[in-house]
Amino acid sequence: MQAKKPEGTEDLFGARMRAWERMQAVARETFSRYCFSAIETPAMEQVDVFVHGIGTSTDVVRKEMFRVFSGANFANVLEKGSEAGLKPGKRLALRPEGTAGFVRAAVENTFVPQGGAPVKMWYAGPMFRGERVQKGRLRQFHQIGAEVLGASDPALDAEVIVMLMDFYRTLGLDMSRVRLLVNSMGDPACRPAYREKIRRFILDHADEMCDECAVRADTNPLRAFDCKNDRCREVMAAAPKIADELCDECADHYARVKAYLDEAGVAYEEDPTLVRGLDYYTRTVFEVQVTSGMGSQSAIGGGGRYDGLMELEGGKPTPGIGFAVGFERIMLALEDQGVDLAGPEPSCVYVACAAPECRDAVFSACLALRRAGVRVEADYQGRSLKSQFKQADKHNARLCVVIGPDELAAGAVTVRDMASHEQEQVPMDGLVEAVRNLV
Repeated sequence: MQAKKPEGTEDLFGARMRAWERMQAVARETFSRYCFSAIETPAMEQVDVFVHGIGTSTDVVRKEMFRVFSGANFANVLEKGSEAGLKPGKRLALRPEGTAGFVRAAVENTFVPQGGAPVKMWYAGPMFRGERVQKGRLRQFHQIGAEVLGASDPALDAEVIVMLMDFYRTLGLDMSRVRLLVNSMGDPACRPAYREKIRRFILDHADEMCDECAVRADTNPLRAFDCKNDRCREVMAAAPKIADELCDECADHYARVKAYLDEAGVAYEEDPTLVRGLDYYTRTVFEVQVTSGMGSQSAIGGGGRYDGLMELEGGKPTPGIGFAVGFERIMLALEDQGVDLAGPEPSCVYVACAAPECRDAVFSACLALRRAGVRVEADYQGRSLKSQFKQADKHNARLCVVIGPDELAAGAVTVRDMASHEQEQVPMDGLVEAVRNLV
């Protein structure tokens, strides 16, 4: 049987891989202006890292998180019918998102010592969720995220959002078709009372809503705002709004975030139903949506403040804020707008071997050019010269360096321009300089 990739995954190569690399390069360039440095955390963490941070009531933890066991531990779980006997370090999961792992790393490595300056980091890599596969939604998908720990200033909230919008703009998205939604989810001082109001609202309208929302009334009532059922969304449109329930501190924080966005000239829409999907968010939350050519809206990123997450992961109280963007979702938006993020395949110099006795000279020429920083390809299959020219075209070669018996006898090479077909003979020891002058 032919081996096949798992459902909901894709192979990144060619133009798709160039687009992913380009997106990371734009992130690195954009985020560095805000003094962010890169971090890479493990693709798998202890299950508790995600349970503590994301919350047991979320769909991510309850339904979508991939569990990881070694062969021996898996056999143990099958035999006993439970993983209860495994130590926490043996209960692992593939990361469904990046923030919880970053915060775990911050706690373990003391990124923000007592009284220390805020830490700013960004990451890029695959995430994993066992959800229904559809266009732009895979089981192994790719995200770029940025996180800040150690400051609660609303100016930081605004700067993070401004940076995110700079990122989208640099990628080439038409910003007239991009919507920024903002809201505040309050904090432990005011959200519990609001949560209870929403719980009672759902119970009062239980006969009009789906079974899932009826369960959410007791587990995570705010998630009812994000239900995909049209009738539930209609009902929740009449629910109490958190903006009317914020405590003075949260209301002031939210007002200042909006004022800073106004000063930065960043357009936004207030969405009182925006709650985001994870339990760790507090105060500022935001989501970026893009309008397709058909008029539909889709989310391409978002985030918010998580001032209590460090404590949940075993650290000292430390405010934080961050966001994540999805590569696959953004690519759909760029393609819809006719933007080619990948660009053409990089050009190269092709060194053609016209006869077997020239193989050593071809090897030496390739070596010299590559050591001079030139991208070089050559034939390794004994093709005819005509076939090598065709291969050079496939590799998007700007120049073709031909070495045959005549060139070998003269201590020279023939340099052929693949676009104009003009060519000239240059001494072998002048090849690097000649190529540099032509490319």
